[in-house]
Amino acid sequence: MTTTEAAESTATEAGETGFAAVRVRGLRRSYGEVVALDGVDLDFGAGTFTAVMGPSGSGKSTLLQCAAGLDRPSDGTVRVDGVELAGLSERRLTLLRRERIGFVFQAFNLLPSLTAAQNVALPLRLAGRRPSRGAVRQALARVGLAERAGHRPAQLSGGQQQRVALARALITRPAVLFGDEPTGALDTTTSREVLCLLRELVDREGQTTVMVTHDPVAASYADRVVFLVDGRVSGELVRPSVEGVAACMAGLEGAAVAVPAEGTAGTAGTAGTGGTGGTGGTARTARTAGTAGRTRTAGRTWTGGNGITGGVTC
Repeated sequence: MTTTEAAESTATEAGETGFAAVRVRGLRRSYGEVVALDGVDLDFGAGTFTAVMGPSGSGKSTLLQCAAGLDRPSDGTVRVDGVELAGLSERRLTLLRRERIGFVFQAFNLLPSLTAAQNVALPLRLAGRRPSRGAVRQALARVGLAERAGHRPAQLSGGQQQRVALARALITRPAVLFGDEPTGALDTTTSREVLCLLRELVDREGQTTVMVTHDPVAASYADRVVFLVDGRVSGELVRPSVEGVAACMAGLEGAAVAVPAEGTAGTAGTAGTGGTGGTGGTARTARTAGTAGRTRTAGRTWTGGNGITGGVTC
């Protein structure tokens, strides 16, 4: 898939929600002679969950940093929540990040001397706003930690600390939540809890989420996975399965990229002709978010690979 084709495909996906919360065009970022991003065109639809993957050095984190206004691109444009970032001063860019963008990183970055509630309230205090106890309590309740408001980070598990970090990112009601390997420091069970929470925020509250990850399991919780290679978009998967993501990553790392194509809905267990270059159907039962979530069943054809069935349940 060419960059232009990827842009058209992602624009269509963003169009399903009617608005691209984040739009990048012709994005290029170089550090001396090293080109980290080389003409990336992507839309991230409002109310969708997108995972960004690729081999080491493919430009994943650089894309996130440029899209979130943490780094200025060498060329191209970035628009977040309808605001073009290129013309903003550092002060206005800081205000935009503070008010419209939320961040969750692999490291929890909680202040050890503050309680969970105080850590969550910190972005509002830095903005000169007096956080209400109700707003902080609600933010912690959204991540299932209302009863831990008075605990300090050392008194919380890794998963609980990451959920506090997530509540802190959500306290300002951001237009976009960016995650850079948010489950990278967590064990399998705790990772699943955090990923289910991210999925639930998208499904129940329409929280636009963009997550960089190297883990096919984490990526399978997203609505779409975008793959980068050498700073360029190489392809994407819509409604991904664990197996489908793993197959794509294996292809990328082996320099044999399997490009998924959107197709018609399939049925579970429909297998393709198999073999290299074959065509197979993929079917997937979408995850159920929380106890009140919804279950969807959808399929996609896969060109250049085997039929794969997968999915996750929260």
